[in-house]
Amino acid sequence: MNRAIHHAEAGMNILITGAPGCGKTTLIENVARELAGAHPAGFITREIRDAGERRGFALVSFCGRNGILAHVSIKSQWRVGKYGVDVPGFEAFLQELHLSDARLVIIDEIGKMECLSPLFRTRVTEVLDSPCVLVASIALRGTPFIEALKSRRDVEIYSLDRRNQEQVAGDVTMRVRGALCITGRGS
Repeated sequence: MNRAIHHAEAGMNILITGAPGCGKTTLIENVARELAGAHPAGFITREIRDAGERRGFALVSFCGRNGILAHVSIKSQWRVGKYGVDVPGFEAFLQELHLSDARLVIIDEIGKMECLSPLFRTRVTEVLDSPCVLVASIALRGTPFIEALKSRRDVEIYSLDRRNQEQVAGDVTMRVRGALCITGRGS
C-alpha cells in the first residue's frame, strides 16, 4: 500500500513499514547515505549483539551522538519483552538532536520501545506537522500511537519486504530529492 495525500502547508512524510527482519533499518541507512548532503537530523537504531545473540539496541544520531535505547541488562520500569528500556536516557539523547531545525528528518524506528517516551511521541508529531521532510521506519503493528500515525492522511506508506527493498529505497530517495530540490548523489 503506497499512498500519498499532502497538504500544501505540510512537509512530506514517508513511513516505511514491514515485518521484523525485512530490512527497514538497512533501507533507512541507504537512504540516509544517499541524502547525506542534505544534513539529515535523526537517528538509526542498531542491534547490540554478543556471541551472535541480540542483547539490546543502540542509538546512533546523524550528528555523531550515541546512546543505548534498551538492553537485557537494564533494570527499568519500562520493558518490551526481555529488554529494559532506558526512557530517561533516550529522552536525553533526543534533546540533543534539534529535529525542529532540520529540513530532513530520518528516524529508525517508530516502534514500541521508542514510543514509551512521551517526548519522542511529541517530537514525532511535531515533525509530521512541520514543513520538513520526514523519512521513518515504523512498526508493522504497534501501539495506538503507531496506528494513528499510519492512518494520517498526510503520510505516504511504503510496505517493505526483501523483494522490493531496492525499488522502495530508490523511490523514497527520488521523492525526497524532489521535495528538497536536490540533484546528484549525496547532495
